[in-house]
Amino acid sequence: MLVAPLQAETLHDAVASAYATNPTLASAHSRQDALSEETEQARAGGRLTAALDASGGYDKFDYGKGGGATVSASLPIWTGGRVPAAIHAAQGDVAAGEQNVRDSEASLLTSVVGAYAELLYDQQAVDIAKADIALLDHQVAEAQARFKLGQATRTDVAQLVAQRASGVATLADAQATLDMTQAGYRAVIGHDSGALAAPPAGLASLPGTLDQARARALADNPQLKASLRTADASAARVDAARANGNPSLTLGGDYGYDDNVGNANIGAFPRAAAIGLQLHVPILTGGLVSSQVRQAGAAHRADLFDADAAARETVRQVDSAWAALASARAQTDADEGRVDAADLALKGVRAEYAFGLRTTLDILVADESLRAAQLALARERSDTLIAITALLRATGRLDHESF
Repeated sequence: MLVAPLQAETLHDAVASAYATNPTLASAHSRQDALSEETEQARAGGRLTAALDASGGYDKFDYGKGGGATVSASLPIWTGGRVPAAIHAAQGDVAAGEQNVRDSEASLLTSVVGAYAELLYDQQAVDIAKADIALLDHQVAEAQARFKLGQATRTDVAQLVAQRASGVATLADAQATLDMTQAGYRAVIGHDSGALAAPPAGLASLPGTLDQARARALADNPQLKASLRTADASAARVDAARANGNPSLTLGGDYGYDDNVGNANIGAFPRAAAIGLQLHVPILTGGLVSSQVRQAGAAHRADLFDADAAARETVRQVDSAWAALASARAQTDADEGRVDAADLALKGVRAEYAFGLRTTLDILVADESLRAAQLALARERSDTLIAITALLRATGRLDHESF
């Protein structure tokens, strides 16, 4: 059952809740736990193994009832490089998986911030629409009073009433959008929110220049690092394929014991006891080994190309996020000045309207300009938060400590 929080939720709270409850991230961690076992399984190929086999039955034409057991053991002494290559390949896969988990966490955080920023904007849009209706209610009442005194026309009142009706429609649309955004927020975070708190001014240490951002990304972007670790694993698989054509040496032994319970003259006796070395030298494999080597080499080259493509994509992501952040910050600065100017203009127009120096249309234009400026500022602040998150993700610095 989803329970809404009782007070305003901060971005830090949203991130913590998503980390604790998001099933996609939990799935990524569980898959990584499964993948990490491959290294141990690869090491097992070079370790001592032992087994016990037992059987029992009845033979009508031989010794009657009886049974036997055999204990066998095997210790690889030389595997031709197969086990070390398998271990290196598994370690590469695990390392790539760790980077993929990092990217899954960054993807979740990107979704959290996106949902938070969008919901915050929609809440502000509703608040702005409500403030607009409250102002228009006051203005309609004032215009009606002036009309009764003969200082305003019926047209003035009608214009304000029409504008208020438009404001009510805008509020209804904003509320519907807010409800839909709330559903998306609940899917990502795990619960409904109340009024959201404004995010902190600085989320984390951002690079000072574009070149610094690119350098950070090439050093720590999880998608790029995952591609590089995958290439390391495929290089080890080339060695493993070559090792299939190398000799191997194994120390083995077994001890068997039979027991006959249907013939007193026979009883129990050892069946076999042996220990020795087994040398395996591949001479002809029908071209299998050479084909496996070529196949592994082609896969490794493909992984190297993928890593190169990932590096280019990483730089593109950094450049795109950097440009988006610069644009959002510049527009935020401009819109802050725009809101201040529009607010001052509306106050001035209303004061002049009281002295008959301004018309109702002037008030409507000034009011519309202020609401548009407030919405634009709210949007740019949300876009700035999203752009910062995108830049942090591209540079490999996006984690729960960023908030």
